[in-house]
Amino acid sequence: MTKTKYNIFAPWETLDPWQEDYINSKGNCFLLCGRQSGKSAAASIKAGKRAAENKNRAIYMLAYTEKQAYNLFFKTLMYLRAVHPRLIIEKGQEKPTKHIISLYNGSKIFCYAVGLTGEGIRGPTATDIFVDEAAPMANEVFVAVEPMLSITQGNLDVLSTPKGTQNKDGEETFFYKCSKREDFKKFYVSAEDCPRHSKEFLKRQKEAMSDLEYAQEYLAQFLDNFKRVISDDTIKKTAILKRRNIIARGRTYYLGCDVGRIKDAFTYEIVDGSNIDNIQQVENLSTTNMPIPNSCKTIIELNNNYNFKKELIDSGGMGIAVCDILREDNKNRRKVVEINNASRVFMENGTEKKKILMKEDLYKNFLSLLDRGKLLLLDDEDLKLALASLQLEINSNGSWRFFGNNLHILEGLVRAVYGVKTKGLRSFFF
Repeated sequence: MTKTKYNIFAPWETLDPWQEDYINSKGNCFLLCGRQSGKSAAASIKAGKRAAENKNRAIYMLAYTEKQAYNLFFKTLMYLRAVHPRLIIEKGQEKPTKHIISLYNGSKIFCYAVGLTGEGIRGPTATDIFVDEAAPMANEVFVAVEPMLSITQGNLDVLSTPKGTQNKDGEETFFYKCSKREDFKKFYVSAEDCPRHSKEFLKRQKEAMSDLEYAQEYLAQFLDNFKRVISDDTIKKTAILKRRNIIARGRTYYLGCDVGRIKDAFTYEIVDGSNIDNIQQVENLSTTNMPIPNSCKTIIELNNNYNFKKELIDSGGMGIAVCDILREDNKNRRKVVEINNASRVFMENGTEKKKILMKEDLYKNFLSLLDRGKLLLLDDEDLKLALASLQLEINSNGSWRFFGNNLHILEGLVRAVYGVKTKGLRSFFF
């Protein structure tokens, strides 16, 4: 018998044994999984199956951001339309939306973002709750979420790739606590056990990461060596700005870009550095699947609107092509500043400067400004998730290494913020 080839749009046709076990499990479940090992697919199928096979279920799918929650929710809708199409109310006021799927048996599936505190989710009663990417979530989110199951004696499924055991304040995270609770059935899944990962792919990832980062991201191991860098309290106090309705003239704007081409995002982060004691982010943009020349056109258009003082570009890899193209434009050529993490040199107008600029310097500068209240950021879901996911590895030789989810946003932002400073970087160090 020929094995069915894996189809990302029909994962229920090629389930791994652990996924089948999890989908059929009752009670609370804890999933600690390596990246792209099938946890979200399994949770979405379980939610759809439970809604279809039981009457009057109130199932909530939660994540830090709406985008993450909808990813799980959409997979559930795909499953229901393929396996239980006649159960879905497809017409009228109860037809599927981005937040609710209603079934003829009375069951409903809801999709919401919980954000930093979970305040927006307080109140509803649930029979089942699925929380995706739960590791970086604040403990107070679960203070809001768990009571939703009290009356129904419902089920809580928490799933994530690990992000250390403690939050910024040294307190154990709720996700880590669940790994020690006896009322959760545990599922531990390494990416190396996932048949959809090739050995060649994992080998490349292992070579690109430190041993510890690979152990966390792909082997799904809790590690005390990694520390979360930015606290929820700091995010609450600093990520508060609304996007400006107009582009104010006479201000000094800086652009920071992390270069991506096909699958990776190309990010454009803009800050107003007119007052170095009150730096404000004004825009967070990203594009995917865009050729490099088109990304350069985006930068040129943004410069026409903002008249940047500096454009700080990640010049590693394809980034050098971005810098070269921008230097062919009369309005941009003198604004381009290369910052290449790979070579660890600082380039401006094609000339190598004497000082060495390392990635950790960019982040130290950024974090110092945040800590000193000199930098305010946008109230943006993707940005806040990137801030919450930022982790630090301190190596035995004392060097620092920053990494995390959605790092493309921060890679652009730390460059834009670095551009604001006018003197030596040392003035912004811890």
